[in-house]
Amino acid sequence: MSSASLPRSPGIDTLRGASILLVVIHHLGLRLPLHKTDAANWLPVPFLKGLIHNGYEAVFIFFVISGFLITRHALERDGALREIDWRAFYVRRVARIAPCLLGILAILLACHALQVPNYTIDRPGQSPLGATLSALTFTLNIYEGRTGWLPGGWDVLWSLSIEEVFYLAFPLVCLSLGRTRWLVPVLVLLVLSVPFTRAAIVDNEIWQEKAYLPGMGAIAAGVLAALVVGAKPVASFMSRRGRASLAVAGLAGLALVMFSGGWLWKAIHDGYMLVLIGASVCLVLASPEGGRAWPGFGWLRAMGRASYEIYLTHMFVVFSLVGCARATGTDTVDGWIWYVPAVLGSWALGWLVARGFSEPANRWLRSRFHPRANKEALVEPA
Repeated sequence: MSSASLPRSPGIDTLRGASILLVVIHHLGLRLPLHKTDAANWLPVPFLKGLIHNGYEAVFIFFVISGFLITRHALERDGALREIDWRAFYVRRVARIAPCLLGILAILLACHALQVPNYTIDRPGQSPLGATLSALTFTLNIYEGRTGWLPGGWDVLWSLSIEEVFYLAFPLVCLSLGRTRWLVPVLVLLVLSVPFTRAAIVDNEIWQEKAYLPGMGAIAAGVLAALVVGAKPVASFMSRRGRASLAVAGLAGLALVMFSGGWLWKAIHDGYMLVLIGASVCLVLASPEGGRAWPGFGWLRAMGRASYEIYLTHMFVVFSLVGCARATGTDTVDGWIWYVPAVLGSWALGWLVARGFSEPANRWLRSRFHPRANKEALVEPA
């Protein structure tokens, strides 16, 4: 079956939408803390803190989804990972990632040159050239670990460093380990290593958050989930009741991570990342391809379909609205009023970028460099 016949999963799109929603709320919440606004008069403070302090965790949900979708698409296109068409794979990755990445870098460099507040790179040891080269070579996480935090618009590019280094190696691993019995054990070990690789970094907060191996462990969990879905012995488990059980377990796990109030960290420390990854895998497995869409969540599915574009551009909306809030004196108790505009504005900007730029560029690059890849109508996940 060609990838063009691989149906969308409304559940996966909804999960991607929820993840990008948490990222947008997190970056606004760092600047306009929701629990310090009048919203605390209507909703519990622990709930509000949970909403605004889980952007990092949302990125790991993205990692799991990314590993799942890209592996599923590779299996549908090529039949088995050991038979992966590495040329077409790299064309799809470049076509999906490069246009928006290059576009955002051009805009960020222009903002720096114009000395626009919140976009100017002025830390000692940092430079626009260094940040640009690190973004293009997928080492921006290393660059930040060495030199400190970059401005917000640049900082979001750290997750691409992890994803794309993983996917640079992915076809090579599939064509080598994929022909042996070692692929699954290696992926399992990579997942289980997440708490230990995080805990091993004790003297660099930035690198602990943005190191390669923990993020790659989450992507590996998504790869394993895709292999599980493709395995015939587990097909019977993927019944409606089985999926419902997975969905309940996944939602419970995410709620535990988001709203534990810190006691989960105190209990198991970096092991909480395995709870997060496990919950994400459960939700991914609970989302059947071509399944029925949940009514009332169309807006979240739409955000999920443009999640890559929203992720790269939402800081322009966040910084603009924070500036408006501070200029109008609504950045304290009235700060809650900016959350809905931030979500809607980020969604609108991401949708415009996707429809007007990244999707046409994606199609052109595929047709130019790999006609077969262009005929596969399914948009490659970011």
